[in-house]
Amino acid sequence: MTSFVYDIAHLLAGGMVLVSFMLLYQDRMHGLLNVFALHAVVLALSVAWEALIQHAPHLFITAAIALVVKAIIIPLALHRIVRRLKIHREVEVVVGIGPTMLAGMGLVALSTALMLRVTPAADALSRQDLAFALSVVLLGLLMMVTRRNAVSQVVGLMSIENGLILAAAGAKGMPLVVEISVAFSVLVAFIVIGIFLFRIRERFDTVDVQALDRFRGERQ
Repeated sequence: MTSFVYDIAHLLAGGMVLVSFMLLYQDRMHGLLNVFALHAVVLALSVAWEALIQHAPHLFITAAIALVVKAIIIPLALHRIVRRLKIHREVEVVVGIGPTMLAGMGLVALSTALMLRVTPAADALSRQDLAFALSVVLLGLLMMVTRRNAVSQVVGLMSIENGLILAAAGAKGMPLVVEISVAFSVLVAFIVIGIFLFRIRERFDTVDVQALDRFRGERQ
């Protein structure tokens, strides 16, 4: 039974890493947003499973927040923003998909080796979950630095936050008040980001962040 519990937990956490690679692979904006919704669904399932095996009912609230806010509300809002801003379908990249995927595999290997080395005293479930969570965080960072479109960078930022939630759940969870505070912080940040995207579009007629670099260079 214990082996089965660990296998399901590792399957769900590993699924988040797999979906993070799917985020890196996407070259279409709407596909990217749909995959991010899947990322949040897998996170909700993983946290719910952690709540079950840890006997931590408050983690079910975290799972519900992830499912409703991140898998439904935020993706729908981003789809609406993309339509209203008339953003073209392609996701602009700084580095090609192939090198990005290779870099991602290197980051996953680094995360696993590092986390297993620095957590020898933790139980096996926590060690593996933390390794997967660090992989998700680093893949989110990689997505942010290899994408030029502001919307795709927002998705990378939120995938990082998903990795942090996975880490907190795997390490025996957070206090409920912290989880609710994080959820509200994400909502506030999303509202600010939405306003920011509309302002970029209004000022530069694009959401490509290279426009900001060119504008900054003109002012120098």
